[in-house]
Amino acid sequence: MYKGSKILLSVICAVLLSACGKKNVTVERPAFSSDSAYSYIEKQMAFGPRVPNSAAHTQCAVWLIEQLRACGAEVELQKGQMPDYRGNMQQIYNIIGHFNGSDPQRPCILLGAHYDTRPWCDEEENYADRFYNVPGANDGASGVGVLLEIARQIGLRKDTTNQQSPITNPIDIIFFDCEDSGSPRVYTGAEREDTWCLGSQLWATNYAKQAANNPQSLRNYQFGIVLDMIGAPDAVFPMEMYSTQYAGNYQQKIWNSARKLGYGALFSKQQSYPITDDHYYVNRIAGIPCVDVIHYDVRNATGFPAWWHTRQDNMDNISRSTLQAVGEVVMSML
Repeated sequence: MYKGSKILLSVICAVLLSACGKKNVTVERPAFSSDSAYSYIEKQMAFGPRVPNSAAHTQCAVWLIEQLRACGAEVELQKGQMPDYRGNMQQIYNIIGHFNGSDPQRPCILLGAHYDTRPWCDEEENYADRFYNVPGANDGASGVGVLLEIARQIGLRKDTTNQQSPITNPIDIIFFDCEDSGSPRVYTGAEREDTWCLGSQLWATNYAKQAANNPQSLRNYQFGIVLDMIGAPDAVFPMEMYSTQYAGNYQQKIWNSARKLGYGALFSKQQSYPITDDHYYVNRIAGIPCVDVIHYDVRNATGFPAWWHTRQDNMDNISRSTLQAVGEVVMSML
């Protein structure tokens, strides 16, 4: 006890002494409103679980298109089909907002999140509860909410009366569909591979085909960031391994930016296991370096929060301060 206190006192003194000889450093924080992002999450939750093929899913998709257009985006609805875990064809609706033009020669940044929710609460202890839909406040709505607020900020900066510097580089915001429809634990049949992230698989496959057939028309993506489960009060975002493998340079830049903004504890330098998320297929199939910002705690059995894929994934697990941190970090990369 005494030894630890003595070490702590020494550290405090060293910090104070070193600060005496330095000028105050002001960190410029990007404009971002966590209150706005929070309200976007609440609106998604008001639709109910956004399970594919449901009325809530359709209503949410229409609303997302309206929000992107209101922020000045040129909106593309990408339709297609992908086989689900049983081999049945699942309809996919990816929503893409193009900001600041579509010149294929200009470097573009890709920002993504999934807007669907899991059809099964298959992490519930009670077997009967596993057949409920996941509400999806954190797992789905949180990433979408932050990206909608970023879209709003991009739109504000186009206003000539706004004093903030405009964001002029092309940005694509993609709301991926059917990310969370991977094989449920209640299923006992033969399972297909790649049953998760169907929307990003469709998008990446189409991009790869375009690259083979008409590369001149391709968007020149410099890098991408995917947000998933980024709203919890106790969130921690380690350096996910696929991101390190495929986009390590950009991952380092994002985490360094977080540290400069004072969010080093949230954006942990600890390496996590590889996670199959939308970024994986953007990297592997489309060949675009893409980083996953995802809540993953290596101290837990699953790595994910206790309420992951349960009926408790609700607004109680959304923190404005966490949304603010993630929003500022992503905005700093734009």
